[in-house]
Amino acid sequence: MLEGKYQDFYNQISTQIKKENIFTDKLHTLAYGTDASFYRLIPKIVIKTDNADEVHSIVTLANQMNLSVTFRAAGTSLSGQAISDSILIITSRKFSDFRISDDKTEISLQPALTGAQTNNLLAPFGKKIGPDPASINAAMIGGIAANNASGMCCGISQNSYKTLKSMKLIFVDGARLDTACEESKEAFRKSHAEFLAGLKNIAQETKDDKELAALIKKKFKIKNTCGYSINSLVDFDDEFEILQHLIIGSEGTLAFIEEITYYTVEDLKDKASALIYFKDVKEACNAVTKLKLARDAKTIVVDAVELMDRAGLASIENDPAMPNFIKDFDENVTALLVETRAINDKELDVQISQLEELLEEFDVVRDIYFTKDVAEYTLYWKIRKGLFPAVGAVRKVGTTVIIEDVAYPIESLAEATLELQALFKKHGYKEALIFGHALEGNFHFVFTQDFSDEREVKRYDEFMNDVVDSVAVKYQGSLKAEHGTGRNMAAFIEVEWGRTAYSMMKRIKDLFDPKGLLNPGVIINDDAQAHLKNLKAMPATNDLVDKCIECGFCEPTCPSNDLTLTPRQRIVINREISQLKRAGEDEEAQEYLDLYQYDGIETCATCSLCSSACPVKIDTGSLTKYLRAEQNSPRANGVANFVANNFSTTLTGMKVGLHGANLMHKLVGTSSMESITDTIRDWTKGKSAKWTTSMPKAITIDTKFEQKARDKKVVYFPSCINRTMGRSSVSKEEKELFDTTVELLQKADYEIIFPENLGNLCCGMPFSSKGFNDASKQKSQELEKALNKASKNGTYPVLCDTSPCTKKMMESFENKIDIYEPIEFALEFLAKDLEFTPIDEPITIHTTCSSRKMGLEGKFKELANLCSTNVIIPADVQCCGFAGDRGFNFPELNKSALRNLKAQTAGAKMAFSTSKTCEIGLSDESGLDYNSIFYLINKVTTAKNS
Repeated sequence: MLEGKYQDFYNQISTQIKKENIFTDKLHTLAYGTDASFYRLIPKIVIKTDNADEVHSIVTLANQMNLSVTFRAAGTSLSGQAISDSILIITSRKFSDFRISDDKTEISLQPALTGAQTNNLLAPFGKKIGPDPASINAAMIGGIAANNASGMCCGISQNSYKTLKSMKLIFVDGARLDTACEESKEAFRKSHAEFLAGLKNIAQETKDDKELAALIKKKFKIKNTCGYSINSLVDFDDEFEILQHLIIGSEGTLAFIEEITYYTVEDLKDKASALIYFKDVKEACNAVTKLKLARDAKTIVVDAVELMDRAGLASIENDPAMPNFIKDFDENVTALLVETRAINDKELDVQISQLEELLEEFDVVRDIYFTKDVAEYTLYWKIRKGLFPAVGAVRKVGTTVIIEDVAYPIESLAEATLELQALFKKHGYKEALIFGHALEGNFHFVFTQDFSDEREVKRYDEFMNDVVDSVAVKYQGSLKAEHGTGRNMAAFIEVEWGRTAYSMMKRIKDLFDPKGLLNPGVIINDDAQAHLKNLKAMPATNDLVDKCIECGFCEPTCPSNDLTLTPRQRIVINREISQLKRAGEDEEAQEYLDLYQYDGIETCATCSLCSSACPVKIDTGSLTKYLRAEQNSPRANGVANFVANNFSTTLTGMKVGLHGANLMHKLVGTSSMESITDTIRDWTKGKSAKWTTSMPKAITIDTKFEQKARDKKVVYFPSCINRTMGRSSVSKEEKELFDTTVELLQKADYEIIFPENLGNLCCGMPFSSKGFNDASKQKSQELEKALNKASKNGTYPVLCDTSPCTKKMMESFENKIDIYEPIEFALEFLAKDLEFTPIDEPITIHTTCSSRKMGLEGKFKELANLCSTNVIIPADVQCCGFAGDRGFNFPELNKSALRNLKAQTAGAKMAFSTSKTCEIGLSDESGLDYNSIFYLINKVTTAKNS
């Protein structure tokens, strides 16, 4: 319940912004208020903004009412800079327009595009943005710029500060500025003359103070995000250049970035990486120093050097992708992951030889080997990027994982690293490990902490004070190199920078934000204990998800990420519910449960793509299935078992329903049909299925057709969906999928075998997705038995025409049977048996969640390229959100998941996938007629012996 000024603010702002984008309830304020840091504040109001005008309205009103605001993009920041106990402004995923200059040297971006999305836009032109944080797949541009986030390769030469061209900004008083527009700047000069004069005075005073200017230049020779980017005060004379570069790394405390224009950088495609193992951390650091000095002298080309100490290697040594010999290393072995990039393969070979020669003098425990194999080095870097979450996952349940981020002058790297390890031992952090961007002297160290025990909090405080003294005082390094100051290091800025520089920073804050309303407590914070307050608990909730550290890497893959909750947010809420139940707060727990039903359970597609993005493979979809099973009553389970036992009859009933719907459509027409069914959905409060023109007709398949005995045999299991649902009334295809598949297999000279009692067979997925585990297991076992018999215990391959069903069989079957879905079957068998003649018509494909999890995304593209010379693959479409039959009852999930589909498939004439229900939703949202890829294969192939 809002009170006082916050209620007044809500009443006014809700007349300017859609109420469905404003949240004040306990579930959403907790879920949206959580970021990747180990701090927590609960906002009173959360507002999802779709554009800059909405942000402007909020900031202007908040300023008038003296209410503080905090800006949030993806919430992957680690230092507590994206949380609030007041008004939290979130950039929704719709806030994502962009422009690329004609010569591709510049890109203008709104704040909600992720770094990965941006690089995907630039990839066709051989370009990318400079900043490359490990969280680039999830981190959004607004946060990347506001934190001056860097990463493994960009160093200090290609970060946001160095590659910034211009910005569009919103200031606390509502003023707006476009630094690329002379008219905008001139208007700002007139309206904010006193402000600009104050900024120029601060810059001139800094330049005139030779000692301070020299300190600034020295400290920014290495990565530094501790405090404001006061290097702008000495790097530039133009007041607007000073202003916009101060915004970089300001963490939302000075202004809101509504758009940023970056200079792009070259993305060289010829690369090689080596994972090199040194005898100990000192030897590895000495090698880094030599690499750094040689690169600066331009005698070698090295783009990245990442260090992983023995504890870091131990945290990933059980990953299937890692070589087994790592487990045999002694406790001192330290690895460097080294990458070099070149303009062509010949130059790459030269650069590799130079690196190998330079490193010959060092004591390594394995021979140095550079790989050019894309899959191999991509795997190395994926593992490195996931190291922090992977470490957090092995912590004791209930403890928090902490990552600190420091940088040392390169000449002190070995000595300082050894001292850091000594501090771990001194304070009893035996599990602590070190990894990071060694070439820049930038290390992350990770340890686990129990904040529920005051003695443990005291230990953490004493440790951090020793770290501050070592890094900032003794070695003159950076207490924050790339993660931003946040709340975590705000109390220590003056220790690192000294009183004069810190005073300049406070003057900058006062100039931009005189009432202290923008992200208070971040960067400028006079509380010496700020780093010990508002610490976040990580209570246990369910073994399926307890490893989660709330990093947010999962969020871009989730189909409900712009509709309701993300996997991270679902886990946050479940943790809160579990904690309340343990405390006996059952009434409040029930409040959360009631609010969670739609956002957490009904609109979870259980696609499990979150597990593919999560470094430790946490599957929040499995948690949802578990919760659905808990909710299923004995009566509901009884009905599910009845359906399982009478499956053929159930399918007949479905056909009757489909036939009736199509008959009614014919009688009343499309417009009336949509109106009638939408009215019924309103009456039933969404409990009746949504009808669309993509709704399939009812079909009956005939497996009793004449065949010749052939040497090649295949067991064909048409899924229950494809035995029931046929083409839609608007489909341009002439045949049903079953008939097309039969024709294709016979063209390839296969004798087709069907399992016995086909009408009653099902993989069990319709039951498991709803939590009916017994019924699911029964159907799975029945199908396995039938396919075992039909395939003669795996002698013949089994083809299923639906990818999700295939994956379910692979996961559930106990015996070894070679089961194929359409993509892999086509590449492994049909490509050998048939002649492919690609068409020139543009096509688009959709890789289902199941296919992605089976590792078939690349193979589907390969198959599509066999069929067409023009293949369009939408970059921002992953799970379609239809989720079996869920798309009929919760079509808003499908619509939200596919919000970018139509724009990103523009120009395609035909569209293909490998799952009927996915194809229904894809057709609805794209305006294209999606069908099985088998239709296209049948169209473009002929028998090789014909």
